[in-house]
Amino acid sequence: MSRIGKMPITIPNGVTVEVSQGNVVKVKGPKGELTQQVDKDLEIKIEDGVLTVHRPTEQKRHRAMHGLYRSLIANMVEGVSNGFVKELEVVGVGYRANNTGQLLELILGFSHPVMFYVPDEVKVTASQEKGKNPIVRLESHDKQLLGQVAAKIRSFRKPEPYKGKGIRFVGEVLRKKAGKTAAK
Repeated sequence: MSRIGKMPITIPNGVTVEVSQGNVVKVKGPKGELTQQVDKDLEIKIEDGVLTVHRPTEQKRHRAMHGLYRSLIANMVEGVSNGFVKELEVVGVGYRANNTGQLLELILGFSHPVMFYVPDEVKVTASQEKGKNPIVRLESHDKQLLGQVAAKIRSFRKPEPYKGKGIRFVGEVLRKKAGKTAAK
């Protein structure tokens, strides 16, 4: 049996989970509301504040869906109760980040600033401390959307392997390459 799929999901106080017709899971909490369509073959049971996902057979497809949808539902419950945070570090001389509401302005060494409108479900803040790299902090209750937005921002200037300049996640370890050596 799937190690991830068989793990129960404890529903915290203040969070409600509803399973409607057609296996649509709706999770409501203090941070927001999320819905997810679950595969029709899987069975979702809620008993005494604990949600479990069951599969009908041991087919490869059912085994794959079992762990997937259990993880998606667990992330939804975690998101509406606590939320998720991703931080991006802008590394490079003259590289800056500012935000005005949901509009993120990045100065990344191009001839023009990069303007990016962050979706309303994601809260964005850009901070700059003297002597440190600018940090872009993204917060949301939707883990999937948060990851997509962070990946899009990172794609504007990926970290390069020689000097390490670019946008990277805080705590991301980059493998640096040695540059060319002068020939004699």
